Amino acid sequence: MVRKPVVIVTRKLPDVIETRLRELFDARLNDADKPFSRAELTGALKTCQILVPTITDRLDASVLAEAGPDLKMIANYANGFDNIDITAALAKGLTVTNTPGVLTNDTADATMALILAVPRRFIEGAEALEHGGFRGWSPTWMLGHRIAGKRLGIVGMGRIGEAVARRAKAFGLQIHYHNRKPVRAHVETELEATYWENLDQMLSRMDIISINCPHTPATYRLLSARRLRLLKPTAIIINTARGEIIDEDCLATMLEAGQIAGAGLDVYEREPAIHPKLLKAKNVVLLPHMASATREGRIEMGEKVIINIKSFVDGHPPPDRVIPAML
Repeated sequence: MVRKPVVIVTRKLPDVIETRLRELFDARLNDADKPFSRAELTGALKTCQILVPTITDRLDASVLAEAGPDLKMIANYANGFDNIDITAALAKGLTVTNTPGVLTNDTADATMALILAVPRRFIEGAEALEHGGFRGWSPTWMLGHRIAGKRLGIVGMGRIGEAVARRAKAFGLQIHYHNRKPVRAHVETELEATYWENLDQMLSRMDIISINCPHTPATYRLLSARRLRLLKPTAIIINTARGEIIDEDCLATMLEAGQIAGAGLDVYEREPAIHPKLLKAKNVVLLPHMASATREGRIEMGEKVIINIKSFVDGHPPPDRVIPAML
């Protein structure tokens, strides 16, 4: 009888996924859903053949150096893979996979919700109602700004950025974007989108900025303090990508000083810690990293993890293998 590979899963996954993992592999699950400490993570790497981490698990070079000889694969339960030192993993001969594509629409929906919520002050209005601040309709109370006709600048026109653009265009926003290269001509035509090769020039002219690029060494603090100061004082910024892409200290200070009109944030530079100035700001909508949080999406992610592992175990290339060209 062929022995099943030991698969350690670092966080609680949907029940249907965990059931299937148990059926196929010698799965060691985390029923308590308590994030692994560094010691627990290195311990797991020494005892399993396949690790299924999430974005909360930091697999840097020093952690990966502790991996045992039996470790062959890291099947990341995430669209991104910035939590893993890919260079170090590949140097150890490990196969790394992720779960791309399944969260596109969920994240784009949440992005669009923030694009609507911030200028229209929806959360502020709901809180006023909840705390007894609603005294009846008034022609001048809780006034926000319409979004139709405003310029939306998308930073990162990949799958998610394009999905955001399609939604935003339906609401009458003008689509602008910055990317490593222009999107396909027919997509640009369909979206009536304007490509900006120079990010600085785009930032200075937009009414709304949406961050939709992955977090890589090249995009770390892509919106630096210098670039944030290029924004118009009437602009708002939306981030459903990664907190590390924005200089959060500068953003918080600018919001406090009224140098930028507002922000809608789902991710933070030092998660789960939130900058105190962001928590106090009245012109900010803060979400707890939930843009991709749908039952359907989490199950599809798990299904991709299973397919990647099963393919690898059966001797076939996993469909979602992370390769150096993706970095």
